[in-house]
Amino acid sequence: MERLNRKSAPQAKTYTEKVIQFGEGNFLRAFVEWIIWKTNQKTAFNGSVVVVQPIEKGMVSWLNEQEGLYHLNLQGLQNGEPVNSLDLIDVISRGLNPYEDFAAYLALAEQPEIRFVISNTTEAGIAFDPACKLEDKPASSYPGKLTQLLYHRWKHYNGARDKGLIVFPCELIFENGKQLKACIRQYIDLWKLEPEFGAWFEEACGVYSTLVDRIVPGYPRDTAAELCDRAGYEDRLLDKAEIFHLWVIEAPKEVAAEFPADQAGLHVLFVPSEAPYHERKVTLLNGPHTVLSPVGYLSGLNTVKECCEDPEIGVFVKKVMYDELLPTLNLPEEELLQFAGDVVERFRNPFVKHFVTSIMLNSFPKFRTRDLPGLKTYLERRGALPQGIVLGLAAICTYYKGGKRGQDEIVPNDAPRIMDLLKKLWATSDVAQVARGVLADEFIWGEDLNAVPGLTDLLCKDLALIQEKGMRETVKSILSL
Repeated sequence: MERLNRKSAPQAKTYTEKVIQFGEGNFLRAFVEWIIWKTNQKTAFNGSVVVVQPIEKGMVSWLNEQEGLYHLNLQGLQNGEPVNSLDLIDVISRGLNPYEDFAAYLALAEQPEIRFVISNTTEAGIAFDPACKLEDKPASSYPGKLTQLLYHRWKHYNGARDKGLIVFPCELIFENGKQLKACIRQYIDLWKLEPEFGAWFEEACGVYSTLVDRIVPGYPRDTAAELCDRAGYEDRLLDKAEIFHLWVIEAPKEVAAEFPADQAGLHVLFVPSEAPYHERKVTLLNGPHTVLSPVGYLSGLNTVKECCEDPEIGVFVKKVMYDELLPTLNLPEEELLQFAGDVVERFRNPFVKHFVTSIMLNSFPKFRTRDLPGLKTYLERRGALPQGIVLGLAAICTYYKGGKRGQDEIVPNDAPRIMDLLKKLWATSDVAQVARGVLADEFIWGEDLNAVPGLTDLLCKDLALIQEKGMRETVKSILSL
């Protein structure tokens, strides 16, 4: 079987280098590169990506061995039908390691067609390191490297306003653009760069917050040989992702005109604010995940797909999502219903085994950020507590009791202080003390939740019912109301 490269795959196209990308990992290749590939097919964008290795140890050498080519396997449900596609992605032109060739890295700033910078350097990547110097080759931090690049471009083009860059960070941080921009401003100040450069950065460049959403398992070890046979090439950079994708970019329409991914039939949105979309994802995807996992596990189920397809737990999941969480959001109902439907299809993805035990790591802080806001809003708007969400909290408390589920040992994992609290409370064998003690702990919640009207009593009732009749019977009791 031939190794994949542009000689063995002459069908691969060549485009103009328009994008610098910091990061060569599976997510960016399955998300950003795929979106650019689709945009090239459907619009006149005609752009390719130069990948910059953001840390000293990386894999751009593998990219260059295959001349930027790789296959992407998308799997999932689309309109209820299974999808299992395999496509050759040809939009990476080359990879650069700035630790080995800093001059080549800075030379990117001199290319007139370069217009965009995209990154995913992990949540820790957008950080200011005061040890970085302008003279470093390169600066160790990603914002430091980007400031070096921008400064070189400003000098090379004598501050030309039409040579600014548009930056889309894809790190999983709320308001990632604002955080990245603040770091760049810190380097401008630390390195005492010219005020004129600072003005050019503010006026000619744009750093825009984005929200990205696609599950990317990465290299498909279990099916790699089969996929290589299907493609007809030996491909060391095979990538795998779900079919669903969403990219929300907080940028004006003139930016969309230059990066027309929203015109390519893709779920790419240019919006005034990413905040409601961030809230929608956290509430309708992460929120149900957090409560379905302990409820499903204690009902004898192991994966998200099993939970959604179970005749009782599946109804519970939809009750939480559609009846309790969806009405707390402030986007058009049609848009919310579409997103919720997409989430259900993702949960039921037949190609992904998403074990609920992996979701239950640090369940209490997850519930605080993902479900508690919805609980409070629901109570405010409906004058009653959302029974499914409260039952989810009771299930978390019960899971943290430990013990066994059949032959399986229950092994909760959270901050030691939380684990110690639950152990102490369950040692009393008094569900009322468990309910009051958990809700009172300000380390978990930042407040005493016993003050929420009716919450202590309902949580106590659910805990008692779970102890008496088991999780599945407790779920059935709220679904019959």
